[in-house]
Amino acid sequence: MYDLLVVGAGPYGLSIASHAAAAGLSLRVFGRPMASWRDHMPAGMYLKSEPWASNLSDPGRRRRLDTYCATRGVMARHGEPVPVEMFAEYGLWFARKAVPEVDERTVTRIAPLTGGFEAVTEDGEVVAARTVALAVGVMPFVEMPSPLRGLPRDLVSHSSHHDDLARFGGRDVTVIGGGQAALETAALLAEQGTRVRVLARADRLHWNDVPPPWQRPWWRSARTPHSGLGCGWRNWFYAERPGLYRRLPEPTRARIASTALGPAGAWWVRDRVENAVPVRLGQEVTAARAVPGGVRLELWGAGSLETEHVIAATGFRASRDRLGLLADELRATLAAMGDGSPEVGRGLITASGFGPAMRFVHGATFTAGTLVRGVRRRLRAGVPGGDRVPAPGGRSRQDATGILPA
Repeated sequence: MYDLLVVGAGPYGLSIASHAAAAGLSLRVFGRPMASWRDHMPAGMYLKSEPWASNLSDPGRRRRLDTYCATRGVMARHGEPVPVEMFAEYGLWFARKAVPEVDERTVTRIAPLTGGFEAVTEDGEVVAARTVALAVGVMPFVEMPSPLRGLPRDLVSHSSHHDDLARFGGRDVTVIGGGQAALETAALLAEQGTRVRVLARADRLHWNDVPPPWQRPWWRSARTPHSGLGCGWRNWFYAERPGLYRRLPEPTRARIASTALGPAGAWWVRDRVENAVPVRLGQEVTAARAVPGGVRLELWGAGSLETEHVIAATGFRASRDRLGLLADELRATLAAMGDGSPEVGRGLITASGFGPAMRFVHGATFTAGTLVRGVRRRLRAGVPGGDRVPAPGGRSRQDATGILPA
């Protein structure tokens, strides 16, 4: 029986595996390395986070993004966005250098077992482990607006369904959403000759500011420090002190998680949208139906429009009920928070527990180190997998699994 099974090989899964290997844990890692970045993002996209805030985590901090870029003869500079292709390649390099061999098979089911858990792979192999970290990423949690559900994929898709937008060249496409995914997708479509528009519920778009220089007078740094989530003391707290964030009252944490760092476009995509893409604000789709040649969208208070294809860049909603990988009896043991996410682990679906940084690669360092230390404590104490233990903040949680973004 392994000490730890990591399911998922994105930034969080690889970071956890690196820390676990360095700690001497026996482990297995399953998943296609950097799958979301390689398979679900079109060429031409960039990371929104700064290069120095986009590192995967190894205990010695020797496998940073800038270190990899140097091996390619490229500088990772503050204020210069990193192409997603390079970031995916960096993740593969990290996997080769800092992680035991990754088994690319898919794990289809995890169920409780005496003393731990059993995982079943796509070809039927059963692997037993005392603890499991589900670094499943965001793909199980794709959120599609209810009026669009049920329409065929050739008419309606989610922004994460595309690794290539070329098939939309010369067509008419409507992108729904007001965040980075919507705006960058629309920019890429416009630049390849697609007739594209953006529909957003908000009454205005929000744009991130150009980051201030890394080197600046001390008093400017003291007033608005850099952080992995942007400048300012509030962002610094979210990014650098998730353990303290956890001590805030739950209603406060839930409010911050739902409102902080809301939908916004990166500064470097603004001109590509404002000068090229029609944006219709304050409009929400209330109904949709297939019509000859495409889709007819009914808009709240704004009539209707017809388009050949709809791309919903409407994000992800992590909830316990969408963890279909877990056996019913295991999923039922997970306490849910107010937003429906499990009260477990440290990751996207516990952003309301540990702060907005858990939605970004920057959170991998805290997550990997904290989770592996917790696993080691459990093993030393001889706590069987699946037992309930006190969680930070005094609540009880299922501590044998960590549900994390990959």
